[in-house]
Amino acid sequence: MSEVLALARELIARPSVTPDDAGCQDLVAERLRRAGFTVQRLDFGAVRNLWATHGSGGEVLCFLGHTDVVPPGPREAWHSDPFEPTERDGYLYGRGAADMKGSVAAFVLAAEQFVAEHPGHPGTLALLLTSDEEGDAIDGVRRVAEHFKASGQPIHYCITGEPSSKEALGDLLRVGRRGTLSGVLTVKGIQGHVAYPEKARNPIHQAMPALAELCARRWDEGYPEFPPSSFQVSNIHAGTGANNVIPGHCEVVFNFRFNPGWQAAQLEAEVEAVLARHGLEYDLLWHRGGEPFLTGEGRLRAAARAVLRGQLGVVPEENTGGGTSDARFIAPLGAEVVELGPINASIHKVNERVAIDELARLPALYRAIAERLLLA
Repeated sequence: MSEVLALARELIARPSVTPDDAGCQDLVAERLRRAGFTVQRLDFGAVRNLWATHGSGGEVLCFLGHTDVVPPGPREAWHSDPFEPTERDGYLYGRGAADMKGSVAAFVLAAEQFVAEHPGHPGTLALLLTSDEEGDAIDGVRRVAEHFKASGQPIHYCITGEPSSKEALGDLLRVGRRGTLSGVLTVKGIQGHVAYPEKARNPIHQAMPALAELCARRWDEGYPEFPPSSFQVSNIHAGTGANNVIPGHCEVVFNFRFNPGWQAAQLEAEVEAVLARHGLEYDLLWHRGGEPFLTGEGRLRAAARAVLRGQLGVVPEENTGGGTSDARFIAPLGAEVVELGPINASIHKVNERVAIDELARLPALYRAIAERLLLA
């Protein structure tokens, strides 16, 4: 059994449903200490964060990952227990196999191999892990990045191990992400009997024209290397359950995924202007998940592209699609950031899996990029 497969199995066997780390970071920390890394805990609240470094000064390359996973869902739907790593038909099954304990294991092996081969390397090789990526993402990398900014800790390059590949390992390289902004809108009405609407005020009826306007609006035409921004309603709830009662309020949950043509504050102002124009009485709670970012052409993109072409024979698509990742907190520190990891077809699903041969190739990819950046 390969070392990376063995470590991935150990990590998957720990039921680290967010924000519980379940001992994953302790396992990684012990290995990296033995390899000569300096290990720090940067915990906030109930969230565990691990910062491990080798070398000092110079340019800093950070491997960024998370040890938490989403809940497994109905266990009876799995072909094997989600927290008992199982090899079958060339795949490793288990919650977190692709997102992203496989990448974390590959980071650790790449780091160990790099410092064993280059013990006196220039610059700093670092690994940052959190147990809060799949959850609220408040006390994880967000807080660590704030700490780094205050303390003056630089990060020049960052490789995030999110499962970015589509059909084959390395066929897609994320070079940025859209921003995310969520809102919980509560439209206030007056509860009453449906037979006497004049004595009530229906918040559903009042909300619908404003929501229709927001949903129909084309927010922009896109931005270089980004698709158009989008507005999506994800939840609507109102009513008492009775068919003869006008509800007293209506709750609407929505989300923006937006490109660098917008800032979160501008979108908030646009939405509030629409609600005011429609005369709604409402409360609105905003959550700014992260601003958009883009890593332009530079050393990191060039290094990743060259390694993927040289080791896998692929020319990756480079885009900013998909959801969000913790890279959104590292990019504002001035870092060049890319996301590179295994195929994402099974992430967050029942029977999550990673191809064993794909997993075996990841450490060499990460190590080769590190060598191009720190040893050049």
